[in-house]
Amino acid sequence: MNFDMNENQLMITQMVRDFAEKEIKPNRNKWDAEEYFPVEIMKKMGDLGLLGIFVPEEYGGSGFGYFEYATALMELGKVCGGVGLSVAAHNSLCTGHIYYHGNEEQKRKYLPKLASGEFIGAWGLTEPNTGSDAMRMKTVAQKDGEYWVINGAKNWITHGLSGDVSVVLVRTGDLLDSNGITAFIIEKGTPGFSAVKIKDKFGVRASETAELIFDNVRVHESQVIGAVGNGFKQAMQVLDGGRISIAALSCGVARGAYEAALQYSKEREQFGQPISNFQAIGFKLADMATEIDAAELLTFQAAYLKNSKKGLTKQGAFAKLYASEVAVKCGNEAMQVMGGYGYTKEYPAEKYLRDARLMTVGEGTSEIQKLVISREILK
Repeated sequence: MNFDMNENQLMITQMVRDFAEKEIKPNRNKWDAEEYFPVEIMKKMGDLGLLGIFVPEEYGGSGFGYFEYATALMELGKVCGGVGLSVAAHNSLCTGHIYYHGNEEQKRKYLPKLASGEFIGAWGLTEPNTGSDAMRMKTVAQKDGEYWVINGAKNWITHGLSGDVSVVLVRTGDLLDSNGITAFIIEKGTPGFSAVKIKDKFGVRASETAELIFDNVRVHESQVIGAVGNGFKQAMQVLDGGRISIAALSCGVARGAYEAALQYSKEREQFGQPISNFQAIGFKLADMATEIDAAELLTFQAAYLKNSKKGLTKQGAFAKLYASEVAVKCGNEAMQVMGGYGYTKEYPAEKYLRDARLMTVGEGTSEIQKLVISREILK
């Protein structure tokens, strides 16, 4: 097996690294403090081809695979988990759902605008009272001629306020029926469709989160993705790929924390020498470096399976579970290495830790990943 980066990955690494250093790093603390979603940065990343990485060129995308996609998210995560999360949600959830499950007309209508950054995408599954228990969703749609009328609410939706187009999972059948959920494409400005920003988040504060509200929202039947009732199955497949996103982003956040701790340990002196000379610090750095490499290997294994169109439910859960927990550990250890300084916003450790914490919750908690893995290995 060849572990070297391919030519595209090397190109993307340098491009994203240069962009993040110039456009994101100088502003990340300000965006974090103000909970500001930098739409203008998203547009610029669209120009770079980062908002349609795995979308084929015929639909306006970059035409790359999941190796390149994971690489881009790792580089973004090293600088800002919030911006990285927005890119991940836009690509793998909204754009990915339309690309993998939409019809030709829907692909040609929406993918070029999503890939270019003209449109920002959102994806809605979670509700105020249903997270992992998605089949108990209360948002419902009733057929009225050529239209569906949707009522209810979705919660914790990335880009819910700024999204130009949202893919939303809605119940069209009986409660607890896995064949009773349907995916709809809903454009911003549709009458009765509104959003409220969720404020005071712990981390990833540069990524916008909102509650979506549906008050007799009329959506034409042409906006249904796939067959009526297939939405839940589509969503599970979308989440399999989405877990690669969170795993890659987690790897980036973890490496950002590790590199900050490594640099600090070489510069900070105690007892007449750099603290990196002390075994207690060296062992922390050794553990971090080892676990990050292991998390990256799991992530690229899942990416390989996705590229090969093979089943990746177990490996995707492996990667997401392990990488997200490693990100939290590395954020915590980086703060410990920096001591009192790590507890302040002057140093990046506390932000890495806050951003990492979301990775163990979003797109399936660590507990849900263990449930998925246990079911797979017990088949």
